[in-house]
Amino acid sequence: MSVHWFPCPGKINLFLHINGRLESGYHQLQTYFQLLDYSDELGIKITDDNLLAMSSPIDGVKDCDNLIIQAATALKAYTDSSKGAIFTIKKQLPMGGGLGGGSSNAASTLVALNKLWHTHLSTEQLMTLGKSLGADVPVFILGKSGFANGIGEVITPARLPQKWYLIANPNLHVSTAEVFSADDLPRDTPLITFDEFRFNDTINDCQTFVCNRYPEVANLIQWLLNYAPARMTGTGACVFAVFDTQEKAKIVLDLLPEKYAGFICRGTHESALHAEL
Repeated sequence: MSVHWFPCPGKINLFLHINGRLESGYHQLQTYFQLLDYSDELGIKITDDNLLAMSSPIDGVKDCDNLIIQAATALKAYTDSSKGAIFTIKKQLPMGGGLGGGSSNAASTLVALNKLWHTHLSTEQLMTLGKSLGADVPVFILGKSGFANGIGEVITPARLPQKWYLIANPNLHVSTAEVFSADDLPRDTPLITFDEFRFNDTINDCQTFVCNRYPEVANLIQWLLNYAPARMTGTGACVFAVFDTQEKAKIVLDLLPEKYAGFICRGTHESALHAEL
């Protein structure tokens, strides 16, 4: 059988407010998930042998720990499908960078297999499955940029003016678990409504903690602020700067110090995965 290819788009958090800590250990938060036109690529070959496997493992990630395999396993268990699949992933999104690569891989797996296996689950059912894999997975299953509450899974699609982003990577890994378990992480930011959202009036509550422990992140943000509004995405380590045009973003990318990796992308309202399907 042939290999079917699906995009796994990245995202940035335009802001991230932590409003409290839940008894479950998760955090109550608010954010705006901005989907990007920059993606990993997921290849899926359907088989009849009931097995799930990666065609080649990701360096440092066992198949059993890979969110692609975990997502496929969850869908198989939920639907009792007898089909199998072999997966290939072409990574463009940096791992551990706050761009949602692993979550997007899981979401594309669920959405694509739901079609290829003919399991006919609704978007709401897929989002529930996705939530069990990670708080960011549902937004990629929904496939629309939006304002999020709860642990990030209560998403209201909402359009913002389209912008261009320079995403810069300080080439280090920040542990999400380390950030959210920190005693000095702010957890009392007041709730806002989407109508109250203004980029300059919001923050990323994780940014100060990460910058204090990872000076390269702080240095990169300060460098970008010389040219445009800039902020860390998610729990880091990637940061972004906001531009009105691709040309302005490219000028700054060309100036980016060589020790940093970077790319330019555009914000989109709809996921490339859903646009293709």
